[in-house]
Amino acid sequence: MSLSLQDEYIKRESLYGAQNYSPLSVVLERGEGVYLWDVDGNKYLDMVSAYSAVSHGHSHPELIKTIQDQAQKLAITSRAFYTEPFANFLQSLSKVSGFESVLTMNTGAEAVETAIKAARRWGYFTKGIPENKAEIIVADGNFHGRTTTIVGFSSDKSYKDGFGPFSSGFVEAKYCWSECDINESIASFKKMINKNTCAVLVEPIQGEAGIRVPQDGWLLKLRELCTSNNVLLILDEIQSGLGRTGKLFAYQHENIKPDGLILGKALGGAMLPISAFLSSKEVMDHFNAGSHGSTFGGNPLATKVASRALELLYEDNLIENSHILGDYFKSKLKSIDNKIIKDVRGKGLWIGMELNESEVNAKDLCLMLLNEGILCKETHKTVIRFAPPLMITKDQLDSAIKKITKVVRSI
Repeated sequence: MSLSLQDEYIKRESLYGAQNYSPLSVVLERGEGVYLWDVDGNKYLDMVSAYSAVSHGHSHPELIKTIQDQAQKLAITSRAFYTEPFANFLQSLSKVSGFESVLTMNTGAEAVETAIKAARRWGYFTKGIPENKAEIIVADGNFHGRTTTIVGFSSDKSYKDGFGPFSSGFVEAKYCWSECDINESIASFKKMINKNTCAVLVEPIQGEAGIRVPQDGWLLKLRELCTSNNVLLILDEIQSGLGRTGKLFAYQHENIKPDGLILGKALGGAMLPISAFLSSKEVMDHFNAGSHGSTFGGNPLATKVASRALELLYEDNLIENSHILGDYFKSKLKSIDNKIIKDVRGKGLWIGMELNESEVNAKDLCLMLLNEGILCKETHKTVIRFAPPLMITKDQLDSAIKKITKVVRSI
């Protein structure tokens, strides 16, 4: 019997590709808005959004036009030269974010590495930490990327098994979510602070850990702790930033401002990889010519697209839509009220539905939803993440809610 088109592509990828992913058995061919189609023409509602990268929707016509226009002019020069798209992007991102200085890279992990470098240089050259003694405090359950430095300070053993030895200079404190005692969590960070501490690096909402939303007031207390101890507060908003949680940045729910901000994913409008580390001149001016760089970082094509993507957040009303429909979506998921559901949590259109482990495996539920035309992804076997493009409509969301309810109640 001959293989189907989908089976053939799956077989080919499995034969020639490294097995570092375990994809769902669907071969996608094209996308438009909130929808994706496979090679057999089946239509799916995208509830993954490439882990928050597809905030603007698939194949946004304005972003496609921007790519076409800029690609015909100039795509890459390296940072050995100045370009108009890069200069305008820096100005736009600085103005919209309120941060003085921007350093661009390509991927989220690169931006995290950049933040680590910046924090250490500030620690040595401004705070006066002895050479090679700088420490950064991270939170348990963190996920900041896949480089050897980053997985080295992960609390998930599977991320670092077989990849050591790892860099020193990182210590772990207690993230505060669910029924955590805020004071106890803050005390765990305070306990780790010493004369060599240069920064605290955390996610304002932990995505890979299962959409863990910290308790109200925790981030504010962490801000106060860092300020009183002359320690930088650096927030990783690679997934949570740029409207995903119903505000431009997730930290704005607590009315604070970090010393450094890490962005990626949606910054490229679901078209091209681009990331950035944002901070003050005091922190960023410790970088000098030759101290850091990237061949593709800040290239004209990606920065032109990113500038347009920033504008579209407001022109398409994506941030407000995330806020309004996120609250609606979360309330509807909670109203399913089924014994397999342990918890529903999140902010904006970034929601985690945690399952009772004894009832069903999250990946099995994702496969059932796949058969209903909904693409979603599990994490840690018990949580399903729902993160549709921010331009989704209420009617499209209602259709998804109906199918999710049907699948949950069928178990």
